Amino acid sequence: MPEQPEQTERPAQAEQLAALESVAWLCVRDGRLLAVRTHGKDRFYLPGGKLEPGESGPRALARELGEELGVRADARELTEAFVIEDEAHGQGGRPLRMTCYTGPATGALQPDREIAELDWFRDRPADTERCAPALRQVLTRLTTDGVLAR
Repeated sequence: MPEQPEQTERPAQAEQLAALESVAWLCVRDGRLLAVRTHGKDRFYLPGGKLEPGESGPRALARELGEELGVRADARELTEAFVIEDEAHGQGGRPLRMTCYTGPATGALQPDREIAELDWFRDRPADTERCAPALRQVLTRLTTDGVLAR
């Protein structure tokens, strides 16, 4: 019987990574957008986070704002503004789907739990170089829409 060429197993096509679903708060004051940096990270993000099982976007965001910034937001007063899709920073190529909300919150903004610092950003190189990719998209969009100062 003739010798068959050796067959090498080809790895199955890399499994697509499920998008990281998150919620974020758009807090604009004096033409600048609030951003946060967590301990151990080198980039700034929007305040917010991931949904827990069975949690709605507004409820998750209200919870995250209390945990991260010590402010209270009523989930019923949070309004979806838009969705940003990008690569999740520091997640090995995993896609990100971030639903951004606007709405009031009460209390003094204070870094809490995993938040190392707060800062206020505009769409300018000195700010954008410190931002995660999705935040850069948000800055550009809000500047184009006339929400942020140039």
